[in-house]
Amino acid sequence: MGSSKNPGTVTKKQRIAGMKVAITIMKHFYLCSKFNNEVKRMAEIVEAMDNIDVKVEDVVSRGGKYLAFALANEEYGVDILKIKEIIGMMPITSVPQTPVFLKGVINLRGKVIPIVDLRLKFGMQSIDYTDRTCIVVVEIAGQEENLLMGSIVDTVSEVLNIKEEEIEDTPGFGSKLKTDYILGMAKTKEGVKILLDIDKVLSSDELIVIENIS
Repeated sequence: MGSSKNPGTVTKKQRIAGMKVAITIMKHFYLCSKFNNEVKRMAEIVEAMDNIDVKVEDVVSRGGKYLAFALANEEYGVDILKIKEIIGMMPITSVPQTPVFLKGVINLRGKVIPIVDLRLKFGMQSIDYTDRTCIVVVEIAGQEENLLMGSIVDTVSEVLNIKEEEIEDTPGFGSKLKTDYILGMAKTKEGVKILLDIDKVLSSDELIVIENIS
């Protein structure tokens, strides 16, 4: 029996296919490099993404595979199905009259990708980018169709398998603090990871800006 899908919806199969394309690119980047430790580490993380066995229950619940990354002294996680690619820093073309956290756009193999500095978006202090700084290209839900967005993070660390029972609801921080983009708080051996709903990090007005420059 068939099922209806909203226009612009990307299937799980398409997302996994996209991740495999990213893996091939990262492997090529690694082999053509001077075996830089950071490139090797990113390649290993993306390689782990290729070995993920996606189950239906992981998609419909908060439990599942997450890419872990750092911002300042905090650890975050994003659903692995949202990750399209992990790349090092590259030249960013600024766009005038846009929010300060929107650093600009990059040309990624012919595609214009808007770049958001998550430190600035979350109100953290700006820092100089290093060889550990990464752009995590994610797929987010737009007003009418899905689109790609690059998220600048301090560093990526690993792919985590987090069970539903290891995730607690987001604590209440008062009505003035927006926290609907936080899926929950995951308790791991290394500490607490803040799990993000990347689709809700941007407000509707900010999303319109992203769509207009994509």
